[in-house]
Amino acid sequence: MTNAELITEAKKARERAYVPYSHHSVGAALVTKSGKIYHGCNIENAAYGPTNCAERTAFFRAVYEGEREFTKIAVVGGMEGTDGNALCAPCGVCRQVMMEFCNPKTFKIVLADGEDRQVEYTLEELLPLGFGPDNLDK
Repeated sequence: MTNAELITEAKKARERAYVPYSHHSVGAALVTKSGKIYHGCNIENAAYGPTNCAERTAFFRAVYEGEREFTKIAVVGGMEGTDGNALCAPCGVCRQVMMEFCNPKTFKIVLADGEDRQVEYTLEELLPLGFGPDNLDK
């Protein structure tokens, strides 16, 4: 799947965001090793702390379905009513969840602004010296 196709999937997921407080909707499209796509959107909560990001929503859905190997995720975010007006990088908690399931050297994170701009990083680039399951091996 091309980055452009994956970005389109992330935009579709973004349409389902529940953002009555910030009005900043985010969509994510996560690709498994087998090529299956899992979608996620951000889901806000009045208490803020229980809010869940789009990336974690996608990962948790996939893990629930039995998936454990992932290759790439696309993330699109911005204010409601826009196609995505800024690059929206995963928060630290989402990056940590990615470390649990992904190889930081090979897992790709595609960020798009909904228009023409897109960038791609590895998880290692966004979370250098990340802590993951390999750190617990004896």
